[in-house]
Amino acid sequence: MMRRSDNYLPVPGEEKNHDGNQDCAKPRNNESIPMKKIHADEGSPLHPKLGPYFRDGHRRVDYILEYSIQKPNSARRHSTIFGNDNFLRRLRRSLSTRNSKAPLQPKEDPEFAAQEHRADYHEDDKSNKRKEFEENLQEAGLELEWDEENHVPGVGFLKIHAPWDILCREAELMKLKMPTKKTYEIKQGSNLVEKIRLFIHKATAPLHPKVESNQQPGLKHLSHPFSREKEHLFDLSNKDKFFDSKTRSSIVHEVLKRTKCERDHYSMGITSLLANSIYMAAYPPHDGDINGMDRNDRRLLYEEWASYSVFYKYQPVGLIRKYFGEKVGLYFAWLGVYTQMLIPASIVGVIVFLYGCATVDSNIPSMEICDPRNDIIMCPLCDRACSYWKLVTACGTARASHLFDNEATVFFSIFMALWAVLFMEHWKRRQMRLNYTWDLTGFGEEEEEDHKDHNRAEYEIRVMEKTMRQDQSAPKEEKVKLTCIDRMPAYMTVVAMMAFMITLSFTMAFGVILYRISIKAALHMASAAGQSNIRATVKGTAAVINVVIIIILDEIYAKVARWLTILEVPKTDKSFDNRLIFKTFILKFVNAFTPIVYLAFFRGRLVGRPGKYLYVVGSYRMEECAHAGCLMELCIQLCITMLGKQFIQNNLFEIGIPKLKKMLQKRKMDPQEEEKQNKILPRHQKDHLLLPFAGLNPEYMEMIIQFGMVTLFVASFPLAPLFALLNNIIEIRLDAKKFVKELRRPVAAKAKNIGIWYNLLRGLSKVAVIVNAFVIAFTSDFIPRLVYQYTYSPDGTLHGFVNHTLSVFNVRDFEPNTQPIYPNHLGYNVETCRYKDYREPPWSSTPYELSKEFWSILAVRLAFVIVFQNVVMLMSDFVDWLIPDIPKDITLQIHKEKIHMMELFMKEEQGKRRAARDSRGLYNCNSPTSDGQSPPQPRSRPNTHARVGW
Repeated sequence: MMRRSDNYLPVPGEEKNHDGNQDCAKPRNNESIPMKKIHADEGSPLHPKLGPYFRDGHRRVDYILEYSIQKPNSARRHSTIFGNDNFLRRLRRSLSTRNSKAPLQPKEDPEFAAQEHRADYHEDDKSNKRKEFEENLQEAGLELEWDEENHVPGVGFLKIHAPWDILCREAELMKLKMPTKKTYEIKQGSNLVEKIRLFIHKATAPLHPKVESNQQPGLKHLSHPFSREKEHLFDLSNKDKFFDSKTRSSIVHEVLKRTKCERDHYSMGITSLLANSIYMAAYPPHDGDINGMDRNDRRLLYEEWASYSVFYKYQPVGLIRKYFGEKVGLYFAWLGVYTQMLIPASIVGVIVFLYGCATVDSNIPSMEICDPRNDIIMCPLCDRACSYWKLVTACGTARASHLFDNEATVFFSIFMALWAVLFMEHWKRRQMRLNYTWDLTGFGEEEEEDHKDHNRAEYEIRVMEKTMRQDQSAPKEEKVKLTCIDRMPAYMTVVAMMAFMITLSFTMAFGVILYRISIKAALHMASAAGQSNIRATVKGTAAVINVVIIIILDEIYAKVARWLTILEVPKTDKSFDNRLIFKTFILKFVNAFTPIVYLAFFRGRLVGRPGKYLYVVGSYRMEECAHAGCLMELCIQLCITMLGKQFIQNNLFEIGIPKLKKMLQKRKMDPQEEEKQNKILPRHQKDHLLLPFAGLNPEYMEMIIQFGMVTLFVASFPLAPLFALLNNIIEIRLDAKKFVKELRRPVAAKAKNIGIWYNLLRGLSKVAVIVNAFVIAFTSDFIPRLVYQYTYSPDGTLHGFVNHTLSVFNVRDFEPNTQPIYPNHLGYNVETCRYKDYREPPWSSTPYELSKEFWSILAVRLAFVIVFQNVVMLMSDFVDWLIPDIPKDITLQIHKEKIHMMELFMKEEQGKRRAARDSRGLYNCNSPTSDGQSPPQPRSRPNTHARVGW
């Protein structure tokens, strides 16, 4: 088969020169363009433009397609795309791996010769499909150039350029809003809120990145959907810069998605071609190098955004959107707003923590526990191995618990509930301001449908398989699609696997519970000297084990969720993303919060009492909380989980593993050879060495889980916002460096909002109010202290509260084989011991039954939950109602922009009428109109879509 690696085949009818003039002579077909330089895009003296270009140094490369050109002696897959091979494996190999060469075999081996013949046929089949698809691209008006003689063995590159006519045609079809010549002044609001905002903007001027804007401050260009009939409205003095590289690549991407390969009686788009390894990868090229001599947007992003030295500055959100598109820009804008809002939450959390530190010495319950004069003997913590112990040994735990369980906890929970609402409202206003600045206010559902109606490759292949299986007598005009019956086995698999994975999380959490129970008994039996540190040892090691399990299961769940979503064969990318997000969120949320929910609401409540304990798995006695409650253990678990997930799983995996891979690659490569390759490799070959863009879902998921950690159990850990703030400061620059330096450039995608992630945030903020109400009421001792102080205390203080919370147990009532092995551990015989519960004493008429104090405290707890939830919800809804979603100045500017656009069109119509009257007066002088005749009307505008042709 003929290769076209050295020839440029111009498209018939598409004529264009490099100055934007379309009246130049048409180039000759099959004219060979000599290679002037191996990478003319990197500072070519003939054409010193930025970014990648064709070998002529003039036509810009807007898109890259990679394909394999390996010889048939490589290890190949079977030729049919409808084989039994796993589709996910084919897709992963086609995008991220290269075919490894098989060991050479003797040429006379007939089996090897047959394999070679099949591989040749498979390669020819791929080449024919590529040839047909590329011819269809040329018919659509795109210009192509092949590069097979390069420094990347086994890989060919197809460089795609969109001429000016095609850019205009597709921009009109896609209804792209482009800036017109008309500008108007943006007047700032005069109300108090706008004045405060302007003052803050001026005060924080040193924190803004040094990014030049093409737009003068205070002025904005009117934007209008591009139309070739209204080209006079737009500034086309420099056609090379009218459509920026992001817009050009998105236009080419739309053409690629629309172009089909009809070979073998079925249609294949670019997604199907990629999935079947006909093409290996597809991506737009980066503008240039980050450390080159030329100034480009990529280098500017690296200096002003991806550098850790500018961690204190705002993000250049406008430049991010210009280079990566609106979808990526909105993610980083949301992450910036979230990080900024964590600053006041962190400050208040630190104040609450410092309040606990300042009042720990005056806390009466802690003082009573630490007072050695209160010789309170507590019942054993486990059967047989554990002995009686004195309450004074829990002094350190009681004092530490007060740091997080004090009067300020309720205030901080209310504050964080209102903070979540303010954060959501602030983001909605910020999002609306970005929509106005980025000309997305008119980007409605119709445009979104136009961008999401392309079927996924997996769906197309399944439809093809179903079509081939159907009877030939089936009606031809009936469109084949996948029904619920076709997907039923996949749905059953999804339900079963989701239930199994959730059960696995519960099982792992239960396994850690058994570890805590058994290790506590083992440590008590091992040594009496270390009994004071047993609780801390068990808590710390169990929390670390939980974190390790969470990190491992997170990686497994992410792959399982993607596999299950692929089994469902969603039709569109949007449906695929929503299903994947839902599954991943459910699995990761359950995985991360199962141990925390157990510590908050179940531990210490399923214990029983001395003489009648609750046992699981035979002889394992359920664990109970310390005297100060389970809030301290909940705090330790939250702290270690946040540190583990953020600083180990996220940052270490994202920094350490890529660094390690690069170090291994550098050890295998000679430094001089590496430097030489960096100098001579053209842009598209350098981009080939980068990692493919995997989407924004992992980044969003990481932040959503963190938002849950910050809001759901913040009553037990007021330092959670501070930890999240420190992590996000690193995360922003880490993600920035990854996007700019380590990933291929993603295709720019338009979006008005962050989509389903906003609904998840909204739901978490509502659930957080309920969860914190239950944490304060049932996990902390806030309600028991309140009830004692105002109901049972003789002097209205907390003196005697510790004794009030302890019940009495007669040691003679132990069940057989449960009493301590060493009952005289304290040096004397123990007749009664104490345990934390509200029960009747042994000498009562109803011994060990729940006392009236228990029921009164339970009633107050439930009443507190109801009151707290409704009051905070009411306050949140009031704040939501009070703050408008759209800033007032943006509303006025949008209205003003519509008026200016209407005036512009009115002037245009008046000019057309004037020209029509002048034309009528010149050419129809012999037939003057009467006074009563109406003036000539301008002819109606033709339908622009009807004029578009291929």
